[in-house]
Amino acid sequence: MGFGSLSFLWTLIVPLIVLIYYFFRKKYKQQMVSSTIFWEEAMQETKVSPYLKKLQRNALLFLQLAALLFLVFALMKPFIAKTTIAGSQVIWIVDTSATMLAGKEKSLFTEHVEEMKKLTKELDHKPVTLITTGNSPQTLLRQETDPSRILQTLDNLSVSYEEEHIANAINVAQAFIGDEATSIYVFTDSIERNMLPVENSLVEWHVFGAEKEMNNVAITKLAATSNEEQQVTALVQLQNDTEKKETFELTLMNENKEPVMTEKVTIEPNEEISKLYENIPFTPTVFAAIDVADDYSSDNEALVLIGENDMEVLLDPNMHQLVQKGFASVYDEVTYFDETSLKNSSKQSLLVTNDVSLMEDVTTPVFLIGRNDVEGKEVSATAANSKHSLFSFSSLADVYISKLYPPFEGFETIATVGDEPLIQLSTEGDLAVLTDLEATDWPLHPSFPLFLWSAVQELSSIGQPLGTFTPLEERAIPLVENDWAIYRADGEYVSSFENGKQFRAPAEPGQYQIVAGDETKQFVVQLAQSERKIEKGTSFTIGQIETKGTEEQGENSIVPYLILVIIVLIVTEWEVQRRRGFTN
Repeated sequence: MGFGSLSFLWTLIVPLIVLIYYFFRKKYKQQMVSSTIFWEEAMQETKVSPYLKKLQRNALLFLQLAALLFLVFALMKPFIAKTTIAGSQVIWIVDTSATMLAGKEKSLFTEHVEEMKKLTKELDHKPVTLITTGNSPQTLLRQETDPSRILQTLDNLSVSYEEEHIANAINVAQAFIGDEATSIYVFTDSIERNMLPVENSLVEWHVFGAEKEMNNVAITKLAATSNEEQQVTALVQLQNDTEKKETFELTLMNENKEPVMTEKVTIEPNEEISKLYENIPFTPTVFAAIDVADDYSSDNEALVLIGENDMEVLLDPNMHQLVQKGFASVYDEVTYFDETSLKNSSKQSLLVTNDVSLMEDVTTPVFLIGRNDVEGKEVSATAANSKHSLFSFSSLADVYISKLYPPFEGFETIATVGDEPLIQLSTEGDLAVLTDLEATDWPLHPSFPLFLWSAVQELSSIGQPLGTFTPLEERAIPLVENDWAIYRADGEYVSSFENGKQFRAPAEPGQYQIVAGDETKQFVVQLAQSERKIEKGTSFTIGQIETKGTEEQGENSIVPYLILVIIVLIVTEWEVQRRRGFTN
């Protein structure tokens, strides 16, 4: 214990004055009065305890001296020394990925939150910055010194299931360091020491990792396709990260989560196996689950929507070079079709051509750019597009058109030149651009390659699910601007957005749908592959803040407790005086 202001020691003279006053106060001589003789008989019990009688007589003196002594003690600002966090500010980097839910008696995430609450008591009014991990790290606290707000934020902290991308969070943390001595705490499961920049002498790194050995069996991959006979083939990949052989039940379920296949599976330690299941009755959604007792349950389930295969783009080798270059700018590889590939093409292929006859010869969707069966006419005007999802990223504003082909009957017009159709869409999923690219300045606009990408995405999504996303993934999707809402499979509302550029997947894995009016599209949120494997880490400290070379000490003041005692003594003194009578 120490004192913050010994200069107030001179105030001890005050209780000394009070004591001297009691020594020299006027004294009275005891005189026996006959009328009080019988009272003396009644007071014999009090006389049996002379010390108690003296204590009662001098109670005011003792109470006043005690109150004054405690006041002198409080004026010297006594405190109890405690160890505090080094540096002048503190940064917490908190991993909120799915693997933080792993644990035995309680999850690693819960342990980390409890550790941060303990550290809050040692802050000694140092400002705290709290950063959560993710592709875009979030700063939940910024230079916060109020312990109640810090504890409230920790109580509201939750796992986001997103990949940690911990390097991004470290970069954000370094922006807060400046010239301040800083203690940075990283709460995660495992991190390599070389990821921490230790060259700054103003920074001390403290890492809290997953030191316990944890057992885990995971579904690392689930894929499913359907054939023309409306039967499903499913592939399940399993990984055993434990040191012992595991035997458990693997169940495949349909969209109603009714079992369609159950098998007992045995997997050796640290082994990965694949299981193929064929001739499963058709279901638009395939669920897989394993019934195993391990330390991480989030990777014991997986689901997939049938019909998520990417559409293959087959390009006519006779197409204009501008078309070929446009597709090459948005796709790594461009495949050219011939007679053989046309025979082998499926509904998952998109033919890009100007040959109108292919629209009747193949069942594959056709993307026409120009026409080879009729002559076009001269025009001179700019194009205009509707609010169709094809133009979510590629407006036709200011695109000049000098030649136009006749439209197709029964096709929906989604872009025009004046009153004439420019781009049409058929009910079978064919798309027609009624001009040649050399007759426009469209390839000079940045919207042209985006239109090609949007066209492929739009045609491949007809009658198909929206796709599979990782938690909180931000991805542009071709959607018409509208009031879109995200719902869970059970109809629970999640969030809203207006266009495909604003789409962000929900955090929790599961099946969802987006709805706008009568249009509904299904999609799935799945754990990232890196979140289906838990790793053992360690806790360690790197770096040391260059101070006096000693551990920083804080102060726990006991003045508030002394003030409380003084108030109690004063109240007691007042009560004693009231009972004796203020005139005495």
